[in-house]
Amino acid sequence: MNAGTQREWILNLGGRDALERLAHLFCELFHRLRGIGQTQDASYDMPLTQSDLAEVTGLTPVHVNRTLQTLRQRGLLTLKGRRLPILNRPGLERLALFNPNYLHLERVGARQDA
Repeated sequence: MNAGTQREWILNLGGRDALERLAHLFCELFHRLRGIGQTQDASYDMPLTQSDLAEVTGLTPVHVNRTLQTLRQRGLLTLKGRRLPILNRPGLERLALFNPNYLHLERVGARQDA
């Protein structure tokens, strides 16, 4: 894990609320997967369960469920089976205060266009 990613995750666990944490995770996953060609439009495979998401974000499964409902109600994303379509990526990134620069994806030739 590089220092930039480590700093983001320290901030994620200690300084972001539940909505921001999940939004940030989904944004990071999107950018990483897009960098290796594993996205389709603005969606990607999401094999993680709500319990897995809870462990990753330091939340309870119940809190993850409620937070996912809020993200859906705001029209930012849906979770269909094992696929996560992001309906409003700019809105999700604003909510997460997400800036992909710390991922240094340009170093591996990832596309940086929207």
